[in-house]
Amino acid sequence: MKIGIDIGGTKVAAGLVNEQGEITHKIRVPMSAAGTPAAGFASVANAIEAVYTLAPEVRGSVTGIGLCAPGPLDPKTGVVLNPPNVPCWRGFPLAAETERAFGVPARLDNDANAAALAEVLWGSGLGYANVFYATLGTGIGTGIILDGKIYHGRTGSAAEGGHMTIDYRGPRCGCGKFGCIEALASGPAIALRARGKLAGGAASRMTELAGADEVRAEHVGQAFQEGDPLAKEVLDETAFLLTVWLGNIVDLLEPECMVVGGGVAQMMSPYFEEISRDLPRWAINQRACEIPLVMARYGADAGIAGAGAICR
Repeated sequence: MKIGIDIGGTKVAAGLVNEQGEITHKIRVPMSAAGTPAAGFASVANAIEAVYTLAPEVRGSVTGIGLCAPGPLDPKTGVVLNPPNVPCWRGFPLAAETERAFGVPARLDNDANAAALAEVLWGSGLGYANVFYATLGTGIGTGIILDGKIYHGRTGSAAEGGHMTIDYRGPRCGCGKFGCIEALASGPAIALRARGKLAGGAASRMTELAGADEVRAEHVGQAFQEGDPLAKEVLDETAFLLTVWLGNIVDLLEPECMVVGGGVAQMMSPYFEEISRDLPRWAINQRACEIPLVMARYGADAGIAGAGAICR
């Protein structure tokens, strides 16, 4: 049995992960991200203790604690370097501190890397040794599994596929580059494109769903499901952008399977067949359409499952 810890800017999600990848117990506690390093670690410790409170019978039998945290981080040393969303930690030895506090081996990795491994071990990538994983949501995170192992690169910073530029004249991304797929196909990017189309006063179910609020990606998805033509236009364009991006991924990696998760992936799932069919138009590899494009097994619990996976 492993404990998986998923650390974000506002919460710490924690759970027990068994050898079959099932999350048997889970809990969420607030994250003190802007305070002292000790206060930030106290949030993690509180989450671990909360898991033991939920399942006191496992205390003493847990064989590993996995930690997923925002990058940049060093998975080899277990040190969190300087994540923008968790400013309390700068060069913080999170894995070592966790081992010291709980007497259990601890490992640290990027959340997308860890989620990719969970999908290969227990999820939609099961049976494949070489997998490209992407989580499409507020941002776009990716992980690469080669020969059944996470590919970290030279310094642990590999697989930042969300910041691959597909249009150098495109909008500026939060990372500072222009035309990253994250700046074009993430949830906020979809919402921004929808608001641009609505700016001329066009009638749309999206406006009705948003009410007095700004149109968000979930309004686009709901309107699309209800047959709204403008919402379909927004998602058609998003599918095209994702096809261009995945064509580059295929030419670079030629994975055996591509697994996608996250809220935007769920919204875009009706387009998967079309994206797969059109991949050869955007890849030199004319057999690109043979690579399965599938939804991830783990949804909101991907970080917990991934954290459990890196302890194996």
